[in-house]
Formats: sequence, structure tokens, C-alpha cells
Amino acid sequence: MAEINRIKVVLVENKKTSKWLAEQLGKDPATVSKWCTNTSQPSIDTFLEIARLLNVDIKELLLPQATTKEAI
Repeated sequence: MAEINRIKVVLVENKKTSKWLAEQLGKDPATVSKWCTNTSQPSIDTFLEIARLLNVDIKELLLPQATTKEAI
């Protein structure tokens, strides 16, 4: 699977953990871990909620298409 999101990076930049994010979203920590490793992706609505929680533009959570493994 291509790397699509930067959730892990943005969490680190904001000094937050995936455990914190899971608690804020009411999600299983294993689910958030999969998002952070790009094993699976959250829904668009969840991306919006993550952006709101981290006070960032949703675009900061996504990698530009040119940097995905499939595009290289």
C-alpha cells in the first residue's frame, strides 16, 4: 500500500502520541497505529476530525501524490 498520510509525523510535530489520538477519537489504539504506519487509512470524516484535534489544515495530514511509492 502506498504511503498516503503523514499522521505519525504531524503527531510528533505536535508532541502528541497515537494513544492520545485514539483516546480523543474513541478509537482502538491498534486502529490508530495502522493509520500511523499507512497500513490502513481513516475515513475523510476522521481525517477532518484529526486535523481539528491537532489544529492543522487537513492537507498537512496527506502526502502529495508525487511522494507516494506508486508515483516514484
